[in-house]
Amino acid sequence: MATAAVEIGNADIYNPRKILDHPEFRVLQEGEKPKPEANIAAFYNPQHQIHLVEKPRPKPGPGQVLLHVRATGICGSDVHFWKHGRIGDSMVVSDECGSGHESAGEVVEVGEGVTQWKKGDRVAIEAGVPCSQPSCDACRTGRYNGCPDVVFFSTPPYHGTLTRWHLHPAQWLHRLPDNVSFEEGSLCEPLAVALAGIERSGLRLGDPVLICGAGPIGLVSLLSARAAGAEPIVITDLFQSRLDFAKKLVPGVRTVLIKRDLKPKEQAEEIKRAAEGPLKLTLECTGVESSVHTAAYATVFGGKIFIIGVGKNEQVFPFMHLSANEIDVSLQYRYANQYPKAIRLISAGLINVKPLVTHRFPLEDAIDAFHVAADPAQGAIKVQIQD
Repeated sequence: MATAAVEIGNADIYNPRKILDHPEFRVLQEGEKPKPEANIAAFYNPQHQIHLVEKPRPKPGPGQVLLHVRATGICGSDVHFWKHGRIGDSMVVSDECGSGHESAGEVVEVGEGVTQWKKGDRVAIEAGVPCSQPSCDACRTGRYNGCPDVVFFSTPPYHGTLTRWHLHPAQWLHRLPDNVSFEEGSLCEPLAVALAGIERSGLRLGDPVLICGAGPIGLVSLLSARAAGAEPIVITDLFQSRLDFAKKLVPGVRTVLIKRDLKPKEQAEEIKRAAEGPLKLTLECTGVESSVHTAAYATVFGGKIFIIGVGKNEQVFPFMHLSANEIDVSLQYRYANQYPKAIRLISAGLINVKPLVTHRFPLEDAIDAFHVAADPAQGAIKVQIQD
C-alpha cells in the first residue's frame, strides 16, 4: 500500500527544503494577516524568532493522506526549540523550522493505494514516522521510537504539524471514535508519553507513587497512574497553582510544594510524610537534576525512579545512595505502540484529558498562543491552537 513511500525514503519525501525553497513559501511580517485559506504555520529559526509563514498546500503521493489539522497542542519542546534553538546535540534548529507535534485532524484527500482512509475521517496524528524497514532492529522489534531514521515532525529539520494542511503517511494515523473530539485526539500525544512511562515502569495496582512535576506530562502521568490503580499518589511542583490544578484533576492526590531553600534530602522527608509510607515508584517528569536527587531520597529500598522528563546533557546523581538502596533508574525516549491504547482509554472514560486544555487560540493567532505557553505567569497547562 505504501511501499513506494518506503522505497524512496521518508527523509527524502519530507525533506524540509521542498517547502523552504518553494516559491510560495514566505515569512509573514509582524502584524501581517495571512490570505484566507492559505496554508499557514508557526515557524521558529536560529535567531529565536517565531512567526507565521505561508507555504504551499501539498498534494498526497502514494501511501499519503492530506489532512486539515484541526487541533494542535503546544509542547514544552516547541517552546524550547524557539527559545533555545536545540535539545541536546542532535536536535538543533539550523533553519526555518515548523513547530507542533500534538495534533488531530480530518482527512481531506488520499493518495494512490490508500484504502483505509476517506475524506472526512477523523484521526489522531502520530508525529514520529520510523523507517519501518526489516533491516532496522528498532522497527523490527516494535521499539520504533529508537529508529535512527525516524522523521519526527517538529524535530529539526522536519517541519511540524502546527499548520492548516499537513501531509502524513496513511499508516501513522489513528481513527478517532465519534465520542473523542479533535481536542482530545491531539492530547493523545502527551498521553502516549505518560502511558509509555506507566508501561515500562512496571507500575502495579496499589503501588505508592511519587510524581515529580505537575506540568502537562506530570498531569497526564497523574491521570494514568490513577487509572492504573496507584495509591497513594504524591505529586510535587514549584508552583502552588499547578498543585491546586492537580488536586482538582485527581482529588485524592497528595501535593507537596517544592521549596527552593530546602536540600533534596529535606524535601524528600516532606514527601515521605505526605505519603505516610514508603514510595515504591517515582515518575520523574521534570528532568531537573535536583528533582532527581529528591526522588532518589524519597524512593524506598528496592524501588524505581523512572525518568520521563528531559534535562540538561550531563547530570550528577547520588550514585552510592542509589546503589546502597538498590534503586533502579530507568529513562524514556518518546513512545511506541501507545496511541491505540490512549484512544481507547479516552473513549471509554477511564482517562479524562479535557480539563488539561486551559487556553485556545485560532491558527491565525498561533504566535500569541506561543507567548502564553512560554510565560508561567499566564497559568497555562495546555495551550491549543484550533482551526
